[in-house]
Amino acid sequence: MKGELLLLSSAICLLCGACGCPEKCRCHSEAVDCSRQGLAEVPCGLPPQTLTLHLQDNQIHQLPAFAFRSVPRLVTLNLSNNSLSTLAPGAFHGLQHLQVLNLTQNSLHSLENRLFHPLRQLRELDLSSNNMSHLPTSLGEPWENLTVFAVQQNQLQHLGRALLESMPHVRLLFLKDNLWKCNCHLLGLKLWLEKFVYKGGRMDGVICASPDTWKGENLLTIPHELYLPCPSPPPDLVPAQAQQPGSAHGAALRPPESRPAGELDHLECELKPRRRPANLRYAAATIVITGAVCGIVCLLMLVATIYGCTYAAITAQYPGRPLAPTDEPGETGGKELLDSSPA
Repeated sequence: MKGELLLLSSAICLLCGACGCPEKCRCHSEAVDCSRQGLAEVPCGLPPQTLTLHLQDNQIHQLPAFAFRSVPRLVTLNLSNNSLSTLAPGAFHGLQHLQVLNLTQNSLHSLENRLFHPLRQLRELDLSSNNMSHLPTSLGEPWENLTVFAVQQNQLQHLGRALLESMPHVRLLFLKDNLWKCNCHLLGLKLWLEKFVYKGGRMDGVICASPDTWKGENLLTIPHELYLPCPSPPPDLVPAQAQQPGSAHGAALRPPESRPAGELDHLECELKPRRRPANLRYAAATIVITGAVCGIVCLLMLVATIYGCTYAAITAQYPGRPLAPTDEPGETGGKELLDSSPA
């Protein structure tokens, strides 16, 4: 029975390919428009020369592996406003020329680490308006060509610094309207964003949703010194590892997905020594204050020098003579009276 269904689906795809353009789609040279057609899956028989494929505003729920193997030259793929909740690890396999991928307004909750590995030429990735609560901590290999990354209007509370560091040439970041939790977990993101903005990158802002102390505040305006220290691991964790010689190495080698949630939180919260990028605002304030103090000191030294030179000049002009009379008026008058009296 399964073999008959497979033959039937293959026959349908062959018929679609023979027609040159899938049913319910409009083909224009190297662009295919299948939007707003109520499609539940990616249509078969897409022309192999297709460079732009519009599949937005349909009812596609999932993407199987090799979903786009018939269009290996694809450059732009629009899957926005569908019902996508599952993306197979090899869904985009073969799309080595894809540059623009739009997955906005779907029902994605998470992404598999290897999902985007085949997309080496990707320049723009839009994951906005989904239900994602977390993103992969790493993509494995750097996205050298990615310049636009959008994840606004999701359920994100944290964003790993390692993920952003795998995008060395990103220039536009869209992060607003998430549930950002501005605690020690987000300090690495803050440091990375400060460096990103300093180098000329553009972003729409990270507004804190919790804790209540920073609710509504922009992450970049919160001073580093006001962050509470991350909680240390529980006391019973260290003796347990000390009793088992191989436990520490085993914990280090285990992937994050296999660790308990509590242990993962503590490991992420653990403070690690990192070199902080210079804060330009504090540096500018320090320079201004130091300059003002030095200016006042120099001014006082100048006044003292002028006073000393003036005093020295007056003293040199009248050598051996007091600058002011020292005798009392009464004594002077008495001396004159004695001098004028007869002997």
